[in-house]
Amino acid sequence: MVRHIGGRRVGGHVMSRSTPARRSAEPFLWLLFSAGGMAAAFILPVLLLLFGLAFPLGWLDAPDHAHLLAAVRNPLTKLVLFGVCVLALFHWAHRFRFTLEHGLQLGRFDRVIALCCYGTTVLGSAAAGWILLTA
Repeated sequence: MVRHIGGRRVGGHVMSRSTPARRSAEPFLWLLFSAGGMAAAFILPVLLLLFGLAFPLGWLDAPDHAHLLAAVRNPLTKLVLFGVCVLALFHWAHRFRFTLEHGLQLGRFDRVIALCCYGTTVLGSAAAGWILLTA
């Protein structure tokens, strides 16, 4: 095995410095996918339990409207809610993309599927941001 550090030959192949290696966005998308899965798994069930069961069924005393409005208007709460929305949407987009490509064997439409999935995520994230900014 031939190896020149900083040189032209690595493993017997001539490496050209004029053509940089093309980087893929795939690792970043997998990072967003896993972060979205964690956010969705830890935060959304708690919110659903509280606002879907505990408060409506009277298990816990529901906070009054003024208190919830003050909590949602807090910039830190808005940032957390925005982060949960964005990460959950990216998790959905990545999972849906790979379900279409591998599960339904539509891999030949990779670019169109990726554009639709991640484009929808960006639009949904923008909508969530707008709703949180105007609330």
